[in-house]
Amino acid sequence: MQVIEHLVHFKFTLYLFFLLNVLSQTIFPQTYPDRSVNLILKTGIDLIIKQDYDQAEKVFLQLEKVRKDIPLGKIYLAAVLIARSYDYQTEYDHKKITAYLEGAKKISERLLKRDQNNIWNKYFYALSEGYPAYYDALREKWLSAFSTGINSVSAFEDCLISDPDFYEAMIALGSYKFWKSKKTEFLNWLPFIDDEKDLGISYLQKAVKHSGYNSHLAIYSLIWIYIEQKNYDKAILLAEDALKNYPDSRMFKWGLARALEDVNLERSISDYYDILNSYPASLKTNKINIVTLKHIIAQQLVKLKRVNEALDICNEILSINGYTDFERDKLEDRIERVKDLKKSLTRR
Repeated sequence: MQVIEHLVHFKFTLYLFFLLNVLSQTIFPQTYPDRSVNLILKTGIDLIIKQDYDQAEKVFLQLEKVRKDIPLGKIYLAAVLIARSYDYQTEYDHKKITAYLEGAKKISERLLKRDQNNIWNKYFYALSEGYPAYYDALREKWLSAFSTGINSVSAFEDCLISDPDFYEAMIALGSYKFWKSKKTEFLNWLPFIDDEKDLGISYLQKAVKHSGYNSHLAIYSLIWIYIEQKNYDKAILLAEDALKNYPDSRMFKWGLARALEDVNLERSISDYYDILNSYPASLKTNKINIVTLKHIIAQQLVKLKRVNEALDICNEILSINGYTDFERDKLEDRIERVKDLKKSLTRR
């Protein structure tokens, strides 16, 4: 697989890491004390995973209406908007998302100031720092993403200091510790750089064991960690198990398809086609996903020496027109790589 495709898949992992900071909200046994809030959260989170964004938004609007004293409604309303745009690869509603996140942070800071020993107040603050970092990362605003992200990590660690078995924080930190250590391996010889990959995996495995509303996020993180470690069989088993509960989830299908690339190319291609065909017909445009997935499929076909099929797909991609400025900006580099792939295939 080309290096650039590894970067594409890594963006999913980066997306996951920041998503963990937000969606690891109610894992057993540390459920939020208000049972009605728990029910709304469970329902809304489930709808996000199932990609029913309109219904999820309605659920969290209700939460915002009945519990304006906590930031969860605003945080999850931002979560729905961002998840929808990321999944469909459409422009973000920046004004609305920013308003929700800024409002959530104000509430979180006020609650923490009122009671600094309350672990939920600490957690709300960690979320209010983590979600803007996640949003900035998706938009490739790296400086602000990592600056705010560091604050979020510190806040999550404070949660674990207060309660070493606070699994909400453990999920977020587990993913962070693994990927931070993985991307700084070349610095491990320095005395102040620790290798925390095993600790990160341990955190995630504990979270899976103590499963709750969002154990699927720990599972998903482990899928990509196993792929990174080339432990493809484990990744496939985890993904297939997750898809038993969420058979239509593109999040899990992407992980499965990527793991299968190194085990069963035919199945991998089939799964990429399943993802491609799973987007709702009501979408006004889905060109970014179409081009991205078809390009990945074409590359897998080349590995199988099915050159004519790969060439046909390249031609399909290059025949697409009518791109918006947003789509053109996102796809400019990939279109050039599709052209390069076509040239290499026509010379065979």
